[in-house]
Amino acid sequence: MAEPESVNGVKENKLWKGVFAVSGIMSTLVIYGVLQEKIMRVPYGVNKEYFKYSLFLVFCNRLTTSAVSAGALLASKKVLDPVAPVYKYCLISVTNILTTTCQYEALKYVSFPVQTLAKCAKMIPVMVWGTLIMQKKYMGFDYLVAFLVTLGCSVFILFPVGDDVSPYNKGRENTVWGVSLMAGYLGFDGFTSTFQDKLFKGYNMEIHNQIFYTTLCSCVLSFTGLILQDHLLPAVDFVSLHRDCLLDIALLSTVATASQFFISYTIRTFGALTFAAIMTTRQLASIMLSCIWFSHPLSWEQCIGSVIVFGSLYAKNLLNNNKKSQKPLLPPELPQYEKAEAS
Repeated sequence: MAEPESVNGVKENKLWKGVFAVSGIMSTLVIYGVLQEKIMRVPYGVNKEYFKYSLFLVFCNRLTTSAVSAGALLASKKVLDPVAPVYKYCLISVTNILTTTCQYEALKYVSFPVQTLAKCAKMIPVMVWGTLIMQKKYMGFDYLVAFLVTLGCSVFILFPVGDDVSPYNKGRENTVWGVSLMAGYLGFDGFTSTFQDKLFKGYNMEIHNQIFYTTLCSCVLSFTGLILQDHLLPAVDFVSLHRDCLLDIALLSTVATASQFFISYTIRTFGALTFAAIMTTRQLASIMLSCIWFSHPLSWEQCIGSVIVFGSLYAKNLLNNNKKSQKPLLPPELPQYEKAEAS
């Protein structure tokens, strides 16, 4: 008689864990997306000044994440020494900084819905880097999904509503520079996640160990970049003058760090496939919230492009889940999904 109660208890426990994971990821990353658009595209103060120092945002985010990951390592009494050669952490750090900088800079020229949907096309550079670095082989269905996602993203970017313009440019939002920045984002992001995968598989490495050294290198590199560009003092002056911008940046760094915990927790508890489905839903929710919050109109072509993208991704997740149910359960692999982004 106790066995059904035990099974029900396990199901209820997993249900609450699922609610915790989904609500954590959705809330932190959706807030993160709205905040980054607000900081980069909405003017501050009576003089309507725009925040232009994207590398300063990278520095603040990485500083917060580095401090939290160091605290987690010390609290758990796990290895704080570098497991891999430091230059490998630095390589991830460099490409991660370039990824995040391209992401923030692109928001000066394209709207957040365009950027968010374009991120769905990251499977193509991931497949390219995976083939080059990890010698991976992909199925024909993977290439089909990648093609459909790219097609949907292209439709979404090429057919915006005519009156949606960039605050940094008088033309329509699909500027060549904005699209180039998104291409740079996808390329660097694909390399970062693939090389992280390689490090995890090559070394017996804790997640927080990689995050700590990667973000620590990012702190040093982004701080050096701010000094060389002479942007550190202007950025500090800007946030000193506009305290609401300082609050936005502090909140952005906080939710970016918190999202890492929920990402790790979700993958450990439910596996990578469930996490991928949640992230797809999160991107859809981010686009809808951005359109409502910042009054981004969508053309009917963009709606079709969105359906193509998310339909393809959900179909891929469904097929992967069906394959998973027909195979013996294996421990979920963290490497290729665990990243220091909220994005």
